[in-house]
Amino acid sequence: MLDLQGVHSYYGTSHILQGVTFSVPEGKCVALLGRNGAGKTTTIHTIAGLHKAKRGSIRLKDKQVQSLSSHQISRLGIGLVPQGRRIFPSLTIRENLTMPARKKKENDKKITWDIEKVYDLFPVLKEREKNMGTQLSGGQQQMLAIGRALMTNPEFLLMDEPSEGLAPVIIDQVGDIVIKLKETGLPILMVEQNIALACKAADEILIMNKGTIVWKGTPDELMANEEIQHKYLGV
Repeated sequence: MLDLQGVHSYYGTSHILQGVTFSVPEGKCVALLGRNGAGKTTTIHTIAGLHKAKRGSIRLKDKQVQSLSSHQISRLGIGLVPQGRRIFPSLTIRENLTMPARKKKENDKKITWDIEKVYDLFPVLKEREKNMGTQLSGGQQQMLAIGRALMTNPEFLLMDEPSEGLAPVIIDQVGDIVIKLKETGLPILMVEQNIALACKAADEILIMNKGTIVWKGTPDELMANEEIQHKYLGV
């Protein structure tokens, strides 16, 4: 579904992504782990077109996207749940959800997302749909950020640090949501620092260090490998 081959990305003269190569299959969740500054968010931004790759290939299904603008990539079917949620604080929950709404592509057999489907997934948002973004807890804001991305009826979902700043019980709920989305057939790339969440929801784990993928394996393989956890994740 998503394939990166030899992707290089810079900020000025700083060489951030150094030949990143990995793929995300249809209907699977891949978690990208690593310490702060490893290049994880830059990977997300480069895929989404918010930052341009200098070299390498990024393909969504059968289409090269690395030279496209962010709005063109979005229209091809990539939904983004950004780090920090970035909801619109001056809009209500309903307005935050309806503003980005987009119809599903005709040949897409996945679930059709509309506001009622999002409310089914997050009942608390329906209960508080007239509340402004500033009146929501961190967990509710994260639900809204996920729901907003789903309203674009994406074919692929990018999630950047969905557990950031959340209480443990809410992080566990986020893991359940990711699993539910995966079960609908939606492929997901999830950047995380929370190992427990990543291992709960993902089918494959990638670890990034200094802009390169240095390890990949299953959640069980990661949990059994204390050396890798200590070396690259500081556990």
